[in-house]
Amino acid sequence: MLKLVSCFFLSLISCVATAQIRLDKLVIQRGQQFRIEGSDILVVDTLVMADSARIILNSAKSENYLHARIARIGNGCLIDGRGKRGEDGKAGVSGADQPTPCRQANPGQDGEYGQDGLNATNLFIYSDELIIEGSLTINLNGGNGGKGGDGGNGGGGGPGTRVCPGGDGGQGGSGMRGGNGGHGGNLTINCKRCPPIQVWLNSKIHIKNYGGVGGEGGKAGRGGLAGLGTMRDGKNGLRGALGEEGQSGKTGITTFNQN
Repeated sequence: MLKLVSCFFLSLISCVATAQIRLDKLVIQRGQQFRIEGSDILVVDTLVMADSARIILNSAKSENYLHARIARIGNGCLIDGRGKRGEDGKAGVSGADQPTPCRQANPGQDGEYGQDGLNATNLFIYSDELIIEGSLTINLNGGNGGKGGDGGNGGGGGPGTRVCPGGDGGQGGSGMRGGNGGHGGNLTINCKRCPPIQVWLNSKIHIKNYGGVGGEGGKAGRGGLAGLGTMRDGKNGLRGALGEEGQSGKTGITTFNQN
């Protein structure tokens, strides 16, 4: 269950403002999270993130802004603005076997397309003093594309008789294309009193803003078996086409300014 962490409402205008969220001091307790909702701008004089604390960005907005005059970060903290994974496409329905003699079977239906992964949120951080006592991960990875639906199998052909050949098997349905991966978010950090970003990278701060992986294409449906007959057997159904893999999203850009 999401729980709003302790906010010190010294001169709080609104914790769910339509324009921006303004706080004098925001303390996110150990292991808890603060979700930005109703706005894409969080403005605080002092931000404290205890160990394993998290800030969840507003994914409904393409950009989020975090203004903290002083920010103190504990160990294992996370700012999460990753894109959501696309849903998998549904598999096609397999064709029914043909019970009537000498008749061709029903084909399998094609699968459905995998949905695209969502783009991550672009994040802008503005701070006079950013103090990372432990480690901070900023996850702006794009969402992975959903898997394409598998093609349904073709049904089996009807049996042959002495006066007609066995029915052909139904063609297999085609697997569908996987969804494209979402783009990674751009990260911009503007900090007055911070060391160069190279000092922090992979030690104090970990940035993830890779593009999402394209979804796997759906499998081809098998062709149905031929109906067997005294006069002549039918033909096996053709296999459907294999679905293509979706494209991966673009990696975001990281910018660090000291001003």
